Amino acid sequence: MEKIGVFLCTGCGIGEAIDVDEVIEAADEVGCACTLTHECLCAPEGLEAIRGAVSENELDGILVAACSERAKTREFAALTEDGPSMFRIAVREHCAWPLKDAEEDEDKTMAAQDLVRMGLARLDGVKAIEPLEEEISDTVMVVGSGRAGLEASLTAAGLGHPVVLVEKDDHLGGLLADQLSIPPEQPPYEAPEANPIPGLIDEVNAHDDIKVLTDTGITEITGQPGQFKVSLNGSSGLEMTVGSIVQATGAKPYDASKLGHLGYGASPDVVTSHEFENMLVDGKITCPSDGRTPGRIAYIQCAGSRDENHLKYCSSECCINTLRQMMEVKKIDPSIENAVIYKDIRAPGLMEYFFLAAQKETGGMMARGEVDRIEANGKLSIHMTDSMLGDNVAIDADLVVLAVGMVPQSADGELIRELHDSVHQAETSESSKVRENSAARAEELADFEGTEILNLDYRQGPDLPTLEYGFPDSHFICFPYETRRTGIYAAGTVHAPMESVQAAEDGLGAAMKAVQCIEMAKRGEAVHPRAGDTAYPDFFLQRCTDCKRCTEECPFGTLNENEKGTPELFPLRCRRCGICMGACPERIISFPDFSVLMIAEMIKAMEVPDEDDEKPRILALMCENDAVPALDAAAANGATWNPWVRVIPIRCLGSMNIVWLAEALSRGIDGVILIGCKYGDDYQCHYVRGSELANTRLENVGETLERLALEPERVKLVELSHDEFGRIPQILDDFAEELDEMGPNPLKGF
Repeated sequence: MEKIGVFLCTGCGIGEAIDVDEVIEAADEVGCACTLTHECLCAPEGLEAIRGAVSENELDGILVAACSERAKTREFAALTEDGPSMFRIAVREHCAWPLKDAEEDEDKTMAAQDLVRMGLARLDGVKAIEPLEEEISDTVMVVGSGRAGLEASLTAAGLGHPVVLVEKDDHLGGLLADQLSIPPEQPPYEAPEANPIPGLIDEVNAHDDIKVLTDTGITEITGQPGQFKVSLNGSSGLEMTVGSIVQATGAKPYDASKLGHLGYGASPDVVTSHEFENMLVDGKITCPSDGRTPGRIAYIQCAGSRDENHLKYCSSECCINTLRQMMEVKKIDPSIENAVIYKDIRAPGLMEYFFLAAQKETGGMMARGEVDRIEANGKLSIHMTDSMLGDNVAIDADLVVLAVGMVPQSADGELIRELHDSVHQAETSESSKVRENSAARAEELADFEGTEILNLDYRQGPDLPTLEYGFPDSHFICFPYETRRTGIYAAGTVHAPMESVQAAEDGLGAAMKAVQCIEMAKRGEAVHPRAGDTAYPDFFLQRCTDCKRCTEECPFGTLNENEKGTPELFPLRCRRCGICMGACPERIISFPDFSVLMIAEMIKAMEVPDEDDEKPRILALMCENDAVPALDAAAANGATWNPWVRVIPIRCLGSMNIVWLAEALSRGIDGVILIGCKYGDDYQCHYVRGSELANTRLENVGETLERLALEPERVKLVELSHDEFGRIPQILDDFAEELDEMGPNPLKGF
């Protein structure tokens, strides 16, 4: 970039903390086109001063050295509308505030100088972003027509988007269509309500912007958001282009034949809650064995749910559904006695009113206990342990209803994972026999039919990646609708166990995300978490070795491969995380405003004092999603830390390329700390696997450092969530202390 201006704010304590003249002098030494200081750059006067300097000096780039780029975003964003590129460095949060107690004043100024030098180095490598100009379809395709699918269809159509509703059965409504009533959704929440499915079906069928296709499945989906090309089978046999997809394929009851200890299959008088619902719909409750009216019905909760041998999770709606069925029984035949055996009755929120009403209206017995077995000896004998009625007790019933859990109607997660592992082994194993066997298994799995739903033409598999329990993965903390396939949103009970009213809300939310995705695709923008980013990666394929690391490690299926194994980019699938950039050993992947070279130049721009100066340097590569916000929060709360630290925000720890570590340590920087999102079952990296991948890459760094006569402990990775900002000072100070004990980097000065 030819002409860059540096604009340094002196407000918010910055001017008192640093020597402003020395910082401006450092900027001039680098060769910037102009410099300007102002006591409040974000004020109208400050912004106008920047505009005047840009116009007068015909600047190509602006370096704003002020507060965090997470602050005053609207004010500073206005400077770049049809104007120069801008990069912001947080002199306030990363220097002036946290280093205010530094023993030597020059340490604060040196930190500010380094931040300015690094910012100029980064901005010098920024290239103009070429906007994506693609033809984008406005159509939303909804797959599945249960409560979530119907609500999603009506919502998207109501927002002015054409909708195609695809249903594999010959009728709409899903599993809920066969239900007599639903739990209450309106005050006073004390009685079952009429099933809304018939009314929703009528609305959908009457809507001019909703095309309903029943008896239809999906043969293949290719392309990317805004341009998904869909081939359908069944009675329609159509091909179409859609902009986004809502998968609302629902759930099915857990296979009760696996619950032999509960008497299912041994006695016809042991039925599932779904089979029992048919009796309620018919208005006649009988024992299947002989047609008599049962004197007592026992409902067994968590039948197969919350069980290490079956479904480990709670299916969410079973308890409330049992309360509803009890009340319906009381309407049909008040003489029938109800008894509930439960682990816990889960009736959260307003459903507490329904729970109390069910107790009052039905007068049913409710007993906590673990059902050990059910025996059929004339009557059904339910044997319980750890019960409120006592240990090893039994109660009799004429009819037993098993409240079975729900299993998502998604792709077979275990088979999909096995396919991915087989492909990986076939491509990377050192054993020719393993490669041959894995390739054969991958071919078998690729031809598997039965649970595929979307049939995506993605290198990483034909359907949404699923979690351990078969539910499609999404970012359950920050972006619950965002699956790992951009532009495809899971909704309803295929998404997570939930009640009917939650499924309705889920369908509405997913539809709004689907519409948002289309609108952002028209502008060439990324969806969350880098919402609005118009940059996308560029691949210098002339140097590509077809190693496949980028295609394997991308969590979002952004890349396919051609017949030769060369990556093929679908830019509108991309979340702009840079994980592919970090994975590439040849460093051929870059973004116009974020690249391996840019960060390497920032590292080179840091001044590394001689060993005699006793001023070590620590490079902190920090994820902009959790770590940098935590750092900013710590500074805003008055925290201080070691003045040796120099912070470079990066998009994700997964974008970290090993060359940055080599560059830093070879220049004499004493240590590198990487701080990013936690990963695992209880938290998630914003880009699903970024932190985990960075940790895996670092496992191979230790041996390399030892060969260079460097201690492996000079590189450290720390997981941190946004709300743990109180840990930041201790993390940085402890690392500085560890480096001090190790002594200076032996490569310092070379």
